[in-house]
Amino acid sequence: MLPIEKLEAVARRFEELDHLLCSPEVLREPDRLQKLNKERTELEPVVNSFTKWRGVEKRIAEDKEALSDPDLSELARAELPELEAESQKLAAELELLLLPRDPNDEKNTIVEIRSGEGGEEAALFAADLFRMLTRYADAHGWKVEIMSTSEASAGGYKEVIMLITGKSVYSHLRYEGGVHRVQRVPATEAQGRIHTSTATVAVLPEADDVDIHVDEKDLEISIAASGGPGGQGVNTTNSAVQIRHIPTGLIVKCQDERSQLKNKAKAMKVLRSRLLEIEQQKADAARREERFMMAGSAERSAKIRTYNYPQNRVTDHRIGLTLHKLDKIIEGDLNELVSALRTHRQAELLKQGGMAEARS
Repeated sequence: MLPIEKLEAVARRFEELDHLLCSPEVLREPDRLQKLNKERTELEPVVNSFTKWRGVEKRIAEDKEALSDPDLSELARAELPELEAESQKLAAELELLLLPRDPNDEKNTIVEIRSGEGGEEAALFAADLFRMLTRYADAHGWKVEIMSTSEASAGGYKEVIMLITGKSVYSHLRYEGGVHRVQRVPATEAQGRIHTSTATVAVLPEADDVDIHVDEKDLEISIAASGGPGGQGVNTTNSAVQIRHIPTGLIVKCQDERSQLKNKAKAMKVLRSRLLEIEQQKADAARREERFMMAGSAERSAKIRTYNYPQNRVTDHRIGLTLHKLDKIIEGDLNELVSALRTHRQAELLKQGGMAEARS
């Protein structure tokens, strides 16, 4: 049953916003204008679907009345099934549109990828995941900025951290958080045996300054010469920045830039996002569980997804979905997976909403 009173209130608010956005008072206040415009944009899909639903329901009522008219009953009887199906479709659409939005969904996102079990092969797999996610980002027109890298001696990454910016980044990438498992024959395996390795992915919404306040006195900042691959300039410049957040013990290091200031700015972005995640853990039990899945150990039993190369198979264990298109997925074609995961999450939210209504 649709919450008609709530939908009517949304429609009234939408109409009110249309008047406000044309008023001279609002037009003179850019910040307020932007805020009201954003609210209107968020309400518009709900109002459009509700308007269509009411129109269809009106036609259904008219057709039901026409059933008693000998001249119109045949036409009405033929039209009713199609209208009722359209009404059900719009009602389901409205239920999804009314689901509570995660305030992080529109945020830019920090993605941290780390090699897990499997030694050199795990580092190579971490590099594969990095390429997969960057290509997925490219396909959506998002911008990828490398925040920090730690390369493995035989290739691949021990750790890579990147900031992805664009429209609705977190709402798409949130499902990548967790332990990813790969089953394949490593290039160094002479006997052709399949090895199993893992890598972890953490997906953190970027924290704004207003989201989390970091006091300078709580920071321990140290500077050192950058190490690892990067060329002569990187290795001889004292530009690597390590920041330790004293109250939590969190440590963030950034050395990819030749400038201390740029490295510090990047490290602070990562630190703020990790601190925001900790605060959200405290406030929301469901969020705590999600974070545990993302930042948990790299044990094979904790996997969320398996990539089986011999069978060209990818299985997402959270929803029991198996796709035989690993070759496309590992190159960034994640749309089918993400769509299925989003649909599953929406169904869970709808179920929770129904349970809440039953209890009230």
